[in-house]
Amino acid sequence: MADRIALVCASNHPAVLAGNLMRSPDIGASVTDPHVITGAHCAGAAHNAGLEATDAEIVVFVHQDVYLPRGWFALLDQRIAEIEERYPDWAVIGAYGVALDGAGYGPVWSSSLSSIVGRVALGPVAVQSVDELLIVVRRASGLRFDDALPGFHLHGTDIVASARAAGLGAYAANLPLIHNDTYKDQLDASFGHAYRYMRRKWAEALPLRSPVIKISKTGHQLWRARWHNFTGRAVRQDMALDTSHDAEALARACGWADLHSCLQDQAAFPVVRERKTSSRSAS
Repeated sequence: MADRIALVCASNHPAVLAGNLMRSPDIGASVTDPHVITGAHCAGAAHNAGLEATDAEIVVFVHQDVYLPRGWFALLDQRIAEIEERYPDWAVIGAYGVALDGAGYGPVWSSSLSSIVGRVALGPVAVQSVDELLIVVRRASGLRFDDALPGFHLHGTDIVASARAAGLGAYAANLPLIHNDTYKDQLDASFGHAYRYMRRKWAEALPLRSPVIKISKTGHQLWRARWHNFTGRAVRQDMALDTSHDAEALARACGWADLHSCLQDQAAFPVVRERKTSSRSAS
């Protein structure tokens, strides 16, 4: 498995990387240490550098504040096999994704929300976007990240839109993990630049729902989301869990200390079919 799967991480904080991703017990065993990219001007540049640094069949792009519980890579292998059996043209898998009807599928722990988020599906779910916390890309798909997309936001939505535009599949799968992320105060100027870029690039495909916000032709959701964030700041600050909590302990609390128990034959489970999204959904 070590030669088949590679990890790529864009990092700007060595202590966060060491306290979370590098504590994942299967790193160094099931997979080699991640290719850590520093100093990139945007996510696309970092991820493409990671693609070029390895020739692995499967490349996992993961945030530095993510912890992958024991057995995670064996579970990933099973999820890939389940998807390939039904959808051999798959290109992207996310640990958290937004289905075509706007529903969020996970499950993942988020410290900033102090909860497990995302529905649990009985099979792969076709998505219109995935969360950037973890993105799995099949090299044979030929996909690359857009290094003209500014900053470090919305590239999960962009890579899925690129896959679907090429006639390839993008899916959410049950891959439990810990996202030991900090409280986020606002959708800042960098997010705004990425949002406007996505509106221009995918004008003919809109609306698209990212895990954070709907991207529409009018773009009014950005201002509304900023206002909601501002007015709900106190509640959201109280909700967030301090990231000093041990990531392994969080995994145990979620029941994810060892994911080998999740390995089972899901071939008999029903496929979660694609459902058409509507311009009126998730406004």
